[in-house]
Amino acid sequence: MNAKEYFQNELPKKLAADPASARSVGAVFQINITGDGGGSWTVDLKADPPTCKEGTGAADCTITMSNEDFVSIRQNPQASMQLFFQGKLKVQGNPMLATKLQKIL
Repeated sequence: MNAKEYFQNELPKKLAADPASARSVGAVFQINITGDGGGSWTVDLKADPPTCKEGTGAADCTITMSNEDFVSIRQNPQASMQLFFQGKLKVQGNPMLATKLQKIL
């Protein structure tokens, strides 16, 4: 499943199924996925209910990676640290928030 399919279909379902868990993260993320199957989404985990909307917006943490790397992280969440240190996963803003996002994705 590419990033576009995930952020348009799967993540909204997850947020609706467990909004309290999503809100516990308490941050707004801008997710930018490059390449085929990519796009930009604002994931607002402060909102009630939490939302995932296509497009850009103000965020506490911005994460940028390729669609290929996003798929790798979905298959193996531990790959995110390796991609970060390789410079393939870029984080702007509070990097500690990025680690909290993993429990939602």
